[in-house]
Amino acid sequence: MKKLQHSLKEIIISLIIVTIILNIVSYYRSLSVNHEKFPIQNIQLNDQALMVHFWATWCPICKIEAPNIQQISKHYNVLTVAVESGSDEEIQKYLDKNNLDFKVINDKQYAQKFNIQVFPTTIIYDKNKNMIFTEVGYTSTFGLYLRMWWANL
Repeated sequence: MKKLQHSLKEIIISLIIVTIILNIVSYYRSLSVNHEKFPIQNIQLNDQALMVHFWATWCPICKIEAPNIQQISKHYNVLTVAVESGSDEEIQKYLDKNNLDFKVINDKQYAQKFNIQVFPTTIIYDKNKNMIFTEVGYTSTFGLYLRMWWANL
């Protein structure tokens, strides 16, 4: 029993350390993201918080995270930007194949405008379109819900 408790304690400590390291790496990577007010002018938005999610059809982490984005998009303003993912038809085929129906813009310039260098990258704006969170890499559904709830306060 003591051996099991010791092993469980070691696993928990390891998970905490890995989580801290991943958050530090994410923070470091997010420093390069454009932190100005929401820079896309031709998108109609309401007066709620907005999550902008940069992803790609070829990105394995993006594929794993896609159900999280799908879930959040049912409850909050979510705009996704597919980067270097082919034509509109190819992106729609990917969405259909994976049972996804969140709002997607086929990237023409936005990754460059936002200075996105790693995928996935998620940016959350408050209702005044000020950036309040950036996350580079995988984010859990719970983490996304928590950030969106905070952004809408």
